[in-house]
Amino acid sequence: MEDSTRKHILAISVFQWVLTFLLMGIFFTIVLLYLLFTSFWLIPVVYFTWMLMDWDTPMKGGRRVEWIRRWTVWKHFRDYFPIKLVQSAALSPDKNYVLGCHPHGIFATSSFCNFGTEATGFSEIFPGVRPWLAMLAGVFRLPVYRDYCMSAGITPVNKESLKYLLTCCGTGNAVCIVVGGAAESLESNPGEHTVTLSNRKGFVRLALENGADLVPVYSFGENDIYEQVHFPPNSKRRKLQLLFQKYIGFAPCLFKGKAVFGDGSWGLNPFPRPLTTVVGRPIRVPHCPVPSEMEVDHYHALYIDGLKELFNEYKVSCGLLPSDSLKII
Repeated sequence: MEDSTRKHILAISVFQWVLTFLLMGIFFTIVLLYLLFTSFWLIPVVYFTWMLMDWDTPMKGGRRVEWIRRWTVWKHFRDYFPIKLVQSAALSPDKNYVLGCHPHGIFATSSFCNFGTEATGFSEIFPGVRPWLAMLAGVFRLPVYRDYCMSAGITPVNKESLKYLLTCCGTGNAVCIVVGGAAESLESNPGEHTVTLSNRKGFVRLALENGADLVPVYSFGENDIYEQVHFPPNSKRRKLQLLFQKYIGFAPCLFKGKAVFGDGSWGLNPFPRPLTTVVGRPIRVPHCPVPSEMEVDHYHALYIDGLKELFNEYKVSCGLLPSDSLKII
């Protein structure tokens, strides 16, 4: 295959993912509502009826489909950057885990590739362990898109669904939470290594309540694949972003990528820069059904130390300078 043809295939594989992420949910919502007022009204009626009957499925493990997770398009997606998954310690299939993923970046691209697909070989690197990527719960109210997300092993990031995976699905489950969320996406900037973690303790409490070990995960390069326009702290645009974050759950970012078939123009595709995700060493966590604040703070501090240690151990091999440091806010 010619280099130019392969380059275009890789770019298209990423572009379809960006469009899916941004538009699939709202597209099918509009289409099904429109069909209600046409001669095809039975299609949306049947679907919405089934959707109501199926409403709780995302909170109970969803409908994971392995062949979708192994689509060839995800290998092209991986190779576009490329994305690499690194193991620093083994994960036992006899345990459950809460993986804290950092940083969020604009779209949490590396988290999706590593934990929402098998493109980087998670099942081969960690045999017997099933990754479940947690995503904004509101996504699972969008028709068709909810089913697509569930097929990839994506689950709502709420206590009910995560507790179900850690208590009702046996062992060998790794719940992957992008801890910084929407707030962290606003801090995404090339060359910076900032994570929102100081006051994020819910994932630690979840681990304690269910006796799941904590595992820090850091994706080097995640903040480098898009450039973002940052608004002044007290500007109207910044306040609008914070309002969206507070009431809707995501923060609309004004970002710049590259064109699908060009290098010199603006576009929605991310810049093809290497992404290396390192899965850190597990932090043993006891089962405390009702953990105290002191216990939560203790394991939160251990987690921060583990994340810093991981960052410092791998930063040079992942292209950073020895002087680069991880900033936690």
